Amino acid sequence: MNPTDKSRLLQQIAAIAAMERGKLSAYSFKERPGVSGPYHKLQYWRDGKNHTRYVSAEELPAVEAALAGHAHYRQLTEQYADLIIEETRQNIAGVKKECPPKIRLAQAEEIQRLIASFQAEEL
Repeated sequence: MNPTDKSRLLQQIAAIAAMERGKLSAYSFKERPGVSGPYHKLQYWRDGKNHTRYVSAEELPAVEAALAGHAHYRQLTEQYADLIIEETRQNIAGVKKECPPKIRLAQAEEIQRLIASFQAEEL
């Protein structure tokens, strides 16, 4: 993994200007003739509850852009997590390769012998 990849992703995340969670839905009133539509509502979960916010026609472009910003944020953070996970797995595999279990056991036995010899010298 390249450190510039992580930096590039973090810079892209920081560049996201607006975010909004939720789902935007269009609806209309069929039983009301002459009422213009469609209308829009934004639904999202917060603190275990479903919330609905009605979106005016003037707000619609900004809300759509904010939803796209959040989708882009999620995509970038997923890529960042993949890079960190891969780096972590490589580091763990490297530690295993550096010191096989038999060598670790031999090292532990040698440490115990040294401790015993130092203790014997102190007596």
